[in-house]
Amino acid sequence: MNKNDYTPSENVNITELALNIITRQEHNISRKQISDNALKVLYRLHGAGFDAYLVGGGVRDLLLGQAPKDFDIATNATPEQIRQLFKNCRLIGRRFRLAHIMFGRDIIEVATFRGHHQEPSKNVSQQSKEGMLLRDNVYGTVDEDAERRDFTINAMYYNIGDYSIHDYAGGMEDLEDKLVRLLGDPETRYREDPVRMLRAVRFAVKLDFDIEEDTAAPIEELAHLLQDIPAARLYEESLKMLQSGHGLETYHLMREYNLFQQMFPAVAEFFTEEYDSKTEQMLDLVLDSTDLRVEEGKRINPAFMFAAMLWYPLLAKAEQLMETRNLCHYDAVMEASNYILDDQVRSIAIPRRHTATIREIWQLQLRLPRRNGKRAFRLMELNKFRAGYDFLEMRGEIEGGDTEQLAKWWNTFQNAGRNMRQAMVADMDGGNQKPSNYRRRKNKRSSNKKSRAES
Repeated sequence: MNKNDYTPSENVNITELALNIITRQEHNISRKQISDNALKVLYRLHGAGFDAYLVGGGVRDLLLGQAPKDFDIATNATPEQIRQLFKNCRLIGRRFRLAHIMFGRDIIEVATFRGHHQEPSKNVSQQSKEGMLLRDNVYGTVDEDAERRDFTINAMYYNIGDYSIHDYAGGMEDLEDKLVRLLGDPETRYREDPVRMLRAVRFAVKLDFDIEEDTAAPIEELAHLLQDIPAARLYEESLKMLQSGHGLETYHLMREYNLFQQMFPAVAEFFTEEYDSKTEQMLDLVLDSTDLRVEEGKRINPAFMFAAMLWYPLLAKAEQLMETRNLCHYDAVMEASNYILDDQVRSIAIPRRHTATIREIWQLQLRLPRRNGKRAFRLMELNKFRAGYDFLEMRGEIEGGDTEQLAKWWNTFQNAGRNMRQAMVADMDGGNQKPSNYRRRKNKRSSNKKSRAES
């Protein structure tokens, strides 16, 4: 079957499709668009007699006229053979062995062609009872590797030997039709690796594509399978989903398919049909802000996003602890932070360096209202003050009232001169606050009088 026999509305069965080779004259990819380091790896593998292809997202993005984030390579060389060819090679991975070719900070990932699990003689594969792949060191041919790809638009191979593109699943047609289509039976493929459901959503949002009907159909029902994915892997996926510049749109599509609820169960408890709870308002606000910062090339910190997302669930838990354990508000919030973070880390393994920052941002929300004496000046010297203030400002947009006024006070205080700041603090103390240099002179005179009296 050639590419003209392929019907995009049909669910793809890769075993029924024949290879379609698109010659150099028929596509728009130029070697000038491929990184020099990726070309070095491709040419060395090819020169050593191995097959060498640029694969996956790199080919897809180049065909779409976009700059790829990564250049991944597939070959029939084993990881050990790759390591012999490249002194700057490091082998990683337990689930599937990969070779990382290091060029300073630039890493070119090289994978050996994957084969079928039904052939036990080919290395090692292991699946769970639910069908999830636990280990995947099964090597094969390029044809078999194509069958193992997740989406049609990722199953295209750029051959460095003759600069042609090998399209195994009608990926070119789906690119033209702007469709994200899973290869093979969707339910089987999702059970093999539930993270494919997240990838379908991420590609759809990133590329502004639609998820093909059969590919989308099982997602909501199978979303619970994400609970079986290691929390560390889901943490990395959460950053790809929410901090790559399309976080707000991605969150809404994840929620539509019941995926977000699996990763953030404490947040999902506060979802409403009207999308108007404080939690939901904060999600929209912080994800929109994150998208804007990514667009402007500004630094983003996952801890800030998580602190904002979990704030109102934290307050609800604190209220519960105040009622059931008769704790004061401060102690209840501190205790609730343990519950909320412990619960969240079970779903996505937020690193300790980030949970420590999350706690600092939360604690600052309790300290920022206390501005009398030297407290305001001391708070501004704290390392996480700016993050705490930025979050307070977001809360002010949602809560209004005293929170909004407090955020405005801190905005003025930060931008004021020293005399103005002292006046603002004095006003907090009812006008009885004396300038700090006045107190130092008074204390010095009192000390001198005391010394003279003792002598």
